[in-house]
Amino acid sequence: MPIFSDTELQEISELQKRYPEPAATLLPVLWRIQDKRGWIDSDAMEEAAAICQVPKSHVEGVVSFYTMFFEKPMGKFHVQVCTNVSCMLCGGEKILDAMKARLGVANLERTPDGTFSIEEVECMGACGGAPMMAVNETFFEKTSPTEANEVIDTILAKGEIPTPKFVQQMPELSEASNR
Repeated sequence: MPIFSDTELQEISELQKRYPEPAATLLPVLWRIQDKRGWIDSDAMEEAAAICQVPKSHVEGVVSFYTMFFEKPMGKFHVQVCTNVSCMLCGGEKILDAMKARLGVANLERTPDGTFSIEEVECMGACGGAPMMAVNETFFEKTSPTEANEVIDTILAKGEIPTPKFVQQMPELSEASNR
């Protein structure tokens, strides 16, 4: 069964007209697939390859390279914890351990009810807010294991991701500009 409706295929076709090659739309096509299905399986990769006029092996390489694409079902709330250098030095591994213990799953696994999944990531580009974790696309910077657990508590109680606290990245610069 095709992933995209005729209307969606027409939208993709219009997008492809902006670029010299259909292959340039591979990332947006993959995003749409993942948004619709939650993950990208072999059949979806084949459809993306046909739409973007690239070999399936190229699509497989892209999907396996980018950590934002999932090759298996993940939870409704996907928890990512950074353990790269900045976050590791500031306690990222403690947050990861706390989340694994709280959710009862290992890296790249999801809870039996499909609500949560967890992933250890190398870098999310938020080194100034280390340590950090994300739930879906919401970043929680300068967090602690206790605060990470509070995020999970809110999701369980309300069924939604809480608003992250504001993190001032460079207070010393803000203070200097106020003089």
